[in-house]
Amino acid sequence: MSKAAAEQVLGSILTTITDAVATGDKVTLIGFGTFSATERPAREGRNPRTGETMQIAAKKVVKFKAGKKFMDAVK
Repeated sequence: MSKAAAEQVLGSILTTITDAVATGDKVTLIGFGTFSATERPAREGRNPRTGETMQIAAKKVVKFKAGKKFMDAVK
């Protein structure tokens, strides 16, 4: 496979995963891991420079949980 074709395939896969997670779906690549989006609630934080408290807004974050085969390969 040429480098250009591999880049096109990988780009297509990443776009599909990104679109699915952005709409709230979970994407599981068996043996590799699971991508999902969760809502992080608003919370109170502290400015480390000044020490004053501030509100940190709620936001969506992406989570990745590694699969068993991936974790075993890393060990």
